[in-house]
Amino acid sequence: MSMVAATMSVEVGNQTTLTEFILIGFSADPWMQLIFFGAFLALYLITLAGNMILIVLIRIDSRLHTPMYFFIGNLSFLDFWYTSVYTPKILATCISEDKRISLMGCGAQFFFSCVVGYTECYLLAAMAYDRYVAICNPLLYSASMSRSLCVGLVSGSYIAGFLNAIGHTANTFRLKFCGKNIIDHFFCDVPPLVKMSCTDTKVYEKILMGMVGFAVLSSILAILISYFNILLAILRIRSASGRWKAFSTCASHMISVMLFYGTLLFMYSRPSSAYSLEKDKLAALFYTVVNPLLNPIIYSFRNKDVKAAFRKAIQNIKVPR
Repeated sequence: MSMVAATMSVEVGNQTTLTEFILIGFSADPWMQLIFFGAFLALYLITLAGNMILIVLIRIDSRLHTPMYFFIGNLSFLDFWYTSVYTPKILATCISEDKRISLMGCGAQFFFSCVVGYTECYLLAAMAYDRYVAICNPLLYSASMSRSLCVGLVSGSYIAGFLNAIGHTANTFRLKFCGKNIIDHFFCDVPPLVKMSCTDTKVYEKILMGMVGFAVLSSILAILISYFNILLAILRIRSASGRWKAFSTCASHMISVMLFYGTLLFMYSRPSSAYSLEKDKLAALFYTVVNPLLNPIIYSFRNKDVKAAFRKAIQNIKVPR
């Protein structure tokens, strides 16, 4: 089946509603598609391996059985599935002539991408609270960040992620899509879908801005409040080495927050009239493929405990004779 397959549609009133789409991906050139396939396959395997190794290390090393690493392990679990929502379809689009995706398949991809995206929003806020307690109340850290509280914060992040995803997906796929069924993108995302809508999107965009705005702004507000108190606590530390040690415990989380929210706000905080295909495709590539790759690197290369756990795990591997 070629890329320019016939449009599958149904008649609804006087309009033809699309029932499948064609994802263009990154290039129509066969050689470029092979290059992209190799690059994305390598990134995908590295991302899966990096996040899985981090999860396993946190699981098997008793020194990493702390609230901070409990949250980091859950972040790696999210990133493991985050990249799996997008990359397999990207790989299939690169090497297959059949670039179709059904309306149901598009909706499923959209839903699961919303689940992991919204969940990560709330999880990053929970991680900021963990850092706040660790720095502002170090003597009460173990008692304050109890196992039940950590499990509750992570569970709440997932529940909120699923609820937001249901609302976001229902709001998006109540729209009718008509006209050309070609999506010049590598996955089903809000901007190209809105462009294809043959119904008025003003109400949709208001609901979208409200949902995304509440989730993002509430989690950002929680992060800012936590870091404001962390900053005050750091400034009260007299020694420069003490201030640096306290700051370094937050550095990895701060980098993750800036990377995640930077691309998220760029993608979804603008009206559809400001949509730019190339810029949005690049930003989407960053938060769907690059960010899940960077997180395990950020939390391992800068972390002496994780590096020590990795060395110990390597030493414990018995080579058969």
